[in-house]
Amino acid sequence: MADAKKILIIDDEIDLSLLLKDYFVRKKYEVFLTHTLSEGKDLLQQNTPDILILDNNLPDGTGWNLAPDIATSFPGIYIVLVSAFHPSVPEMPLGASFRVIEKPITRADLDKQFHEF
Repeated sequence: MADAKKILIIDDEIDLSLLLKDYFVRKKYEVFLTHTLSEGKDLLQQNTPDILILDNNLPDGTGWNLAPDIATSFPGIYIVLVSAFHPSVPEMPLGASFRVIEKPITRADLDKQFHEF
């Protein structure tokens, strides 16, 4: 899968993470999955994904707080911010590629949100 696009999913909801992984594997993406922010930051550095799916409330921190720094450090990455709690969207750098998706997420939501990928 050397030519496959990469996706990193950082979300502590196991069922949703597996749904997302299955969805993107079927679309021929290379998928990296973690349930903590600290491991997610390591995987981000190691794999530089094309897409980052980032949950807000994680066991070891608030994912959305890192989104602006990630967008600055990895300007080519497309960031998908997910949350069930409707937090304020962080102020993202000019030109950052991102979107917000509210939980719960279904396969139909994925088809609608990711039809261009």
